[in-house]
Amino acid sequence: MSLAEEQSDDEPVQRVHVRAPGKINLFLGVGDLDEDGFHELSTVFQAVSLYEDLVATPADDFTISVSGVADPSTVPRDDRNLAIRAAKVLAAATGYGGGVHLDLRKTVPVAGGMGGGSADAAAALVACNALWRTGVEHSRLHELAARLGADVPFALMGGTAVGSGRGDVLTPALSRGRYEWVLVLDDEGLSTPAVYRAFDLVKAEGRRDDDPAGHAERQQDPVQVPAAFFEALLTGAAEELGRSLRNQLQAGSFRLRPSLAELIGTMVGDGGGPVVAGIVSGSGPTVALLCASAEAADRVGERLRAQGRTALRAHGPVRGAHVVAVDD
Repeated sequence: MSLAEEQSDDEPVQRVHVRAPGKINLFLGVGDLDEDGFHELSTVFQAVSLYEDLVATPADDFTISVSGVADPSTVPRDDRNLAIRAAKVLAAATGYGGGVHLDLRKTVPVAGGMGGGSADAAAALVACNALWRTGVEHSRLHELAARLGADVPFALMGGTAVGSGRGDVLTPALSRGRYEWVLVLDDEGLSTPAVYRAFDLVKAEGRRDDDPAGHAERQQDPVQVPAAFFEALLTGAAEELGRSLRNQLQAGSFRLRPSLAELIGTMVGDGGGPVVAGIVSGSGPTVALLCASAEAADRVGERLRAQGRTALRAHGPVRGAHVVAVDD
């Protein structure tokens, strides 16, 4: 029975609090552009404990307030906001005639490659479904989520999952253990379309006949997740997973911002230290450092903050978008 079905029709819901996680792409293989202008992807997502908290309350129109960001202008308050769009998509799909006010507190970095906007959209779908008592089943919410963006269905699911197609066709992945991360934020975001364009340029240059280094990088498209990656997940060992982390798209991020490659090289070093591996999260510019233990991650975070960097601690995997509280 759904949450909406448990509510009596004469007991209107006044407030719903939903929490949704950010994500890291543990593996991201990028294929060629298709006819619609999209890249086919092979990816493995992990939901991590940086959360977007959204509170939905009844309203006549669709409005949103945002906190938790240093520059409020970076988060739109109109239909460009994925949470607003998600609420409107659910209303249209269910014939709901009212509106909603969304009070959003962000923790996931804006334009950081960690799916913060997608988490907002997933949270809005779950919150409005409960607030309006529309009773939409999870499978239908997944369909609506896929309309909003490739990462939104995973923000609903959480945990660890394989994404194919454009990343929105999900299969849960077996995983053991808890992984400790330090997430290093950049002062300025990166445009995802710009990173893909840079990636395409790097790839094209790598195919030139006069580019020996490019020949070494040639790969079959799309790049599939290797069996060794799933074996590493089943060990539950950070060192094993670290050897399998991969993000093809980060070639585009490195082209636009070489300092990201420098940071990863400095933190990982020759191996054997507190940081077992580093990778750009999605399209970046957030860098995800996988650490050997929680204690090691705490030390790494302190070291980076002492250098003046913004470094956040997180662990994964965690659950997807879920209701925290409902007030009648």
